[in-house]
Amino acid sequence: MAVRQPRYSKEEFAQRGDALYESQIRSQIDEEGDRGKIVAIDLETGAFEIDASEIAACDRLEASHPEAQIWMVRIGSRYVRRFGGRTKRAV
Repeated sequence: MAVRQPRYSKEEFAQRGDALYESQIRSQIDEEGDRGKIVAIDLETGAFEIDASEIAACDRLEASHPEAQIWMVRIGSRYVRRFGGRTKRAV
């Protein structure tokens, strides 16, 4: 199995992914109905898949675009994953 090499720097990868999401993809999804789901985006074609599972979304995208350079976004959040603690909200 060949290992895919990244074609962009980390900064360019993030910039391209965020720009594609904001300019082309965000308007095509139901943000309320899909909140919390993952959008896997191919940076080169703009193709994307949505799923609650990161792996399922990426697998489907790779099935149709084997050389995909994948950027992920969680709908309704600035982060796909959070590390570290956080304070609880007062109810």
